[in-house]
Amino acid sequence: MLDGLIISIDAMGGDESPDIVIKGIEYFLTHEGEGRRARFLLHGDAELLAPLLDTAPRTRERSEVFHTDKTVSMEDKPSQALRKGKGSSMWNSVAAVKGGRAGVVVSAGNTGAFMAMSKLQLRAKQGVQRPALAASWPNMSGKMTVVLDVGANVECDAAQLTEFAILGEAYFRAIYGEERPSVGLLNVGTEEGKGNAVVKIAHERLSQSQLGLNYKGFVEGYDISQGNVDVVVTDGFTGNVALKTAEGTAKLVDSLVKTALLGNIWSKFTSALNSIALRRLRKGLDPRRVNGAVFLGLNGIAVKSHGGTDAIGFSNALNIAIGLAETDFQGALDERLNALHDEDDNIGFIT
Repeated sequence: MLDGLIISIDAMGGDESPDIVIKGIEYFLTHEGEGRRARFLLHGDAELLAPLLDTAPRTRERSEVFHTDKTVSMEDKPSQALRKGKGSSMWNSVAAVKGGRAGVVVSAGNTGAFMAMSKLQLRAKQGVQRPALAASWPNMSGKMTVVLDVGANVECDAAQLTEFAILGEAYFRAIYGEERPSVGLLNVGTEEGKGNAVVKIAHERLSQSQLGLNYKGFVEGYDISQGNVDVVVTDGFTGNVALKTAEGTAKLVDSLVKTALLGNIWSKFTSALNSIALRRLRKGLDPRRVNGAVFLGLNGIAVKSHGGTDAIGFSNALNIAIGLAETDFQGALDERLNALHDEDDNIGFIT
């Protein structure tokens, strides 16, 4: 039997699974998690996993394999996955959290299917209309900005945006240790009166709250990378577009830097002289170090790794998952949500 903090892994989820999954766990145990008592339940094809575990001794020592040859493809629609995905590596990995055998689940598989299975099995917390998907990315201050929703809910009402503010604030406190993280509502301008009706109502509600939320009002797109607030709240459509734009911009800048620095002999020479600074720059642009989005608002912790990530990126998703599982995030979130809904009842908030 495994002891310590148990992490349930969809070993067959992702573009290059199960190879990248096992390499990611081994990388984590080698570079990030040597002193942490994390153990892993690996759900997948035991025949495929066995030779990979032979080359990953730390992972083999800390893991238990639960065989299934059934998988969810990256092309399956959520409805298809729910219909035919029971008993799959993804389904079983979520079920381990539902059954109390693990504290958190991680998958690099089909996002829609993973979201649907997590919602069906773990259920939304009492009072949460719809869970949100939260992602982090680096900002100019050298820290991280948390943005939610980034794709779970394409359309949102004002009550959902208000809940997202509570979810995001609690998440930031748990992961980054900030006692009163600042929260902003994404809009097309910071002036009062800007935005659609949903954003205006959510702004009014958050401005009236007596929960002690450090709400800063409206923010714009550039505030995400500037780090002007810690948590940025928006609907899933806008958040997903912003996330994909940021990822594409990071890749573009990295490509332009490479071209500029390796274009001729002189640039190669100056690059060598500035190698330390350049490595720091490339690390800051590396999307792998922010891999790992979290479904917030469920009765359990579910972390989604990018499907096309490598071992380092998957390791970062594990780091986020374990960091959350090691805190009292769920209990603190319950307190916040209860207080929010009591306050809504008192003021008669209407979406």
